[in-house]
Amino acid sequence: MITSQDEKLLSILKTNARASISDLARMLNLSRSTVQSRMLKLEETGVIKGYSVDYGEDYLTSMVSAHVSIKVMQKLTTKTNLELKQIDAISQLYAISGEFDLIAVVQAQNLEKLSHLLDDIGNLDGVERTTSSVILETKFKR
Repeated sequence: MITSQDEKLLSILKTNARASISDLARMLNLSRSTVQSRMLKLEETGVIKGYSVDYGEDYLTSMVSAHVSIKVMQKLTTKTNLELKQIDAISQLYAISGEFDLIAVVQAQNLEKLSHLLDDIGNLDGVERTTSSVILETKFKR
């Protein structure tokens, strides 16, 4: 069970995963040992699975992002998902309902590299067809 203090801790960590234990303790009005034990509990129970890099706006705006809708042959779904997971340029992969089976969120350094990435995805065993939408502008992101 996650407590309200755990929710506050998670909110702070989501904003700044590099915050020190001392800073977290100060913000939460808790002892350092309490914060450490709460973080350990959240890690052990799988609530926190890791700490990641949050890219800066300048870097992100230099990248080309796209949503790629992917139609997969049903018998090769598992194999195709595993192959897609190996492509570092795919940051997220969602199973969806409708005409397509998956949506991949991809990033590339430029349009030429995005084109090659889309070719690579389309050439995977099990991929019947794809369609992509380049993201022109991010209105907001949470």
